[in-house]
Amino acid sequence: MKIVGLTGGIGSGKTTVANMFHALGVPVYIADEEAKKLMSSSKIIKRKLITLFGDDAYVNGILNKPFIAKTIFNDKACLEKMNAIIHPKVGIHFKKWVLKQQSSYVIKEAAILFENGSYKQCHYVITVTAPKELKIKRLLNRDNTSLEKIEAIMKNQWSDEEKTKLSNFVIINSELEKTKKQVAKIHKKILENV
Repeated sequence: MKIVGLTGGIGSGKTTVANMFHALGVPVYIADEEAKKLMSSSKIIKRKLITLFGDDAYVNGILNKPFIAKTIFNDKACLEKMNAIIHPKVGIHFKKWVLKQQSSYVIKEAAILFENGSYKQCHYVITVTAPKELKIKRLLNRDNTSLEKIEAIMKNQWSDEEKTKLSNFVIINSELEKTKKQVAKIHKKILENV
């Protein structure tokens, strides 16, 4: 079974593209969602995050996402320490998930596929891009956030240029119908090579 990494900067539309692959029958693993679940359910991760961030990391046993987000996007060293706690656990969870799948290939959708080195475990990598103005517009519409927060997140991610250099496929996600056609074409190419 082939593993296809799907990545892109914040606001590029990774989840939209992942859903298009899912509609074609491809199993999709959303790393960020699984990381959040593990941050809420794993006693080991909880203990390590409280050691890293202090007691404010959880409020009444629930992950304090706004506090953690504010902390990590103002402190790159703290972000790296948090990733070092969570990503190995997500990697193990992903491997177990893959074993349960029955398909020619699976998609692993991860915002920081390159940044955390997990792209090395993929047979192919797809990077989703979109013009910066469109990404910002999507994020302002989708999230209750500020331009300052968006730019802080973007600063912590690799640029589209860096990602596309290491990718097998690039999807320009600016118009839905064109994106669907790109997804169908890539799906066909991958199936031809599995």
